[in-house]
Amino acid sequence: MKKCFASLALCLFYVPCGICQQSSSSAGPASTPAVSQPQSAISDTQSVQVTTTVEPLPLAESNRSVQVIRPREALPGTDSVVDLLRTDPSLNVQARGGEGVQADLAIRGTTFEQSLVLINGLRVDDPETGHLNLDIPVPLDAITRVDVLHGSGSTFYGSDAIGGAVNLLTEAPGAGLSVVARSGAGNYGSLEEHLRAAYSSGPFAEQLTGSRDTSDGFLHDRNYSSNALASESWLKTKPGTTDILLATSDRPYGANQFYGPYNSWERTKAWLASIQQQLGKMTAASFGYLRHTDMFVLLQGLPAIYENNHITTSYEGVLRRADELGKNSTLAYGLEESGDSIQSYNFSQGSSGEVRSNALGVHARNQGAGYANLSMSALKRFSLSIGAREEVLSGGTSVFSPSAAAAYTLSKTVRLRGSAGHGFRLPTYTDLYYSDPATVGNPTLKPESSWSYEGGLDWKPAGGRVTLTAVGFRLNETNAIDYTKTLPLTASEKWQAVNVPTLDISGAEASARVRISATEWIDLSYTAAHSGNLPPNYLSKYAFNYAAQNAVFGWSGQFKQLSAHTQVNVVQKTTQTAYPLWDPSLARNTGSIRPYLRLLNLSNTGYTEIVGVPMQGRTIMGGMEWTWRGR
Repeated sequence: MKKCFASLALCLFYVPCGICQQSSSSAGPASTPAVSQPQSAISDTQSVQVTTTVEPLPLAESNRSVQVIRPREALPGTDSVVDLLRTDPSLNVQARGGEGVQADLAIRGTTFEQSLVLINGLRVDDPETGHLNLDIPVPLDAITRVDVLHGSGSTFYGSDAIGGAVNLLTEAPGAGLSVVARSGAGNYGSLEEHLRAAYSSGPFAEQLTGSRDTSDGFLHDRNYSSNALASESWLKTKPGTTDILLATSDRPYGANQFYGPYNSWERTKAWLASIQQQLGKMTAASFGYLRHTDMFVLLQGLPAIYENNHITTSYEGVLRRADELGKNSTLAYGLEESGDSIQSYNFSQGSSGEVRSNALGVHARNQGAGYANLSMSALKRFSLSIGAREEVLSGGTSVFSPSAAAAYTLSKTVRLRGSAGHGFRLPTYTDLYYSDPATVGNPTLKPESSWSYEGGLDWKPAGGRVTLTAVGFRLNETNAIDYTKTLPLTASEKWQAVNVPTLDISGAEASARVRISATEWIDLSYTAAHSGNLPPNYLSKYAFNYAAQNAVFGWSGQFKQLSAHTQVNVVQKTTQTAYPLWDPSLARNTGSIRPYLRLLNLSNTGYTEIVGVPMQGRTIMGGMEWTWRGR
């Protein structure tokens, strides 16, 4: 990997350093909406408190479209990362089951494999398939902030971040001992139990989190049990803070109709270990290891007929540093090494008995990267970020990913910004090697490549009661990976993984926050995307099955001891008519015991987020949250 480490170029992402960023508490009522205003909005006071190597960067200087979601400001009862991501209309979350047991994530009209998921800046995308990227081993109760980048993030994070990136962040608890426990129940035999216990004193802090969400299912063979457990420890030493995170999850679930008209069953497990060490004020080293297993049975109770078993492992090591070159300039740079592997086999019942064969086979690959990023500002009006990343892949090939972003403040209320960047994605092992009676992979696939462009403005009139953001974006892809068939169809034709020579996506996103009073506010947001018409005689399985329009309306208010929130999400996909989802909730916001009520799909809309997989109707969940804090 010497070639990689010798190739350092200037690069920039939306903050100087992406390791374990933490945010300061926002002012306002004790319970506020989970979704904060997009961080491209004008603000000289908001900042990211980076606990590793870099001084805080004002969010107004990020020059990118970044949405910040704060899980602990949501009303009690929000159970999964998937629920939170639905509040951002630029994200198309396509679920097969409840509580995040399996869901796809696509950003700005891209496919589910073109979004990167990270935990504290370390990638956790599954190398087997993008269908498992949101199989997060860390409970939501451990997450303090979710940063969502709209647009290419490969310059900083490497492969997969063509449409954008989602970074799940944790932070050390406050001083003392605290326990937060929650238990609830609902229809379809649904139960939820969550626990967060934290202790901090002097140089040491510890946090334990656990969650268990179960349901009998609204259909036969659609039951699930979603379980996660995590421990995170912080120790302040002379070199700097040491942060150790250990997490595991176990999610068995009925997969009726997930992959066809079969009463299938699936079980996924994950084990995550990461350590981050500060090496002085301006340097940090991180290492993460993830093991994931996926067992799929085509016919529940009859594993001998057809059973798949996949075991993937991945690791990432990062060394990062930042230097202030002057009063208004920061240079951040670093080296990365990562790799992944898979062991995959299946059992099937043939005419001569049980046969064991490789499903995706046994494969491994690794890559290394060097990057540096430079950010500058002048006259309190203009800011500029430039840079690139050099990624060296297995076999010696390399990918160069430059980016640039700039912003100019026209007045105290209006700010213009724009950015451009290169993105890329390596094929998953499923893309390369999968084969069944309906689908076949392609071991000759080339990596995807893209250029992302955006321009927009932020407007915050005097008084601060209204904040508006509008952005137009464009994505030009080369060698995009899709599964296709050609017309006229034949009886034996399969979905084939192919590189589409060119694929372009254009669109716009807009958001507005209106504060009605000191205790009431409204959030409106909308995203539209368009990738043109299908080529003649071409059937697409993924690339042209995206959310063409997605709108979110949210209202939040506080009244004496009660907090209320309602959200209406209207989605129109290219293959479906528009459908609405209405999710109101109510909770007590004071005292150590806080009852809550959460209503999901109150309109009882019949809909599918993935073609052929019906979703749950009206769901009512109620319970109690108990909080205890000691000195």
